[in-house]
Amino acid sequence: MSENQSSVGRWVRGFGRFWWDFLVGDTPEITVAVIVLVGAVALLTNIAHVKVLAYVALPLLVIITLVLSLRAARKTG
Repeated sequence: MSENQSSVGRWVRGFGRFWWDFLVGDTPEITVAVIVLVGAVALLTNIAHVKVLAYVALPLLVIITLVLSLRAARKTG
């Protein structure tokens, strides 16, 4: 029973590490930006007269985030 629990624990930790590396990787700023952008758009969609703005804003904000990320990467590398 103890061996089974330790293998489950190792599996859970490995699964968590995979997702952390996959989502955050070496640029946590992009992960934070995506969470903030999706949250902001979700809040905007709850307001009826701003719903169209939310659908337009998301792609524009994603492009701005990508440009800023690329600019930062060019400065460091």
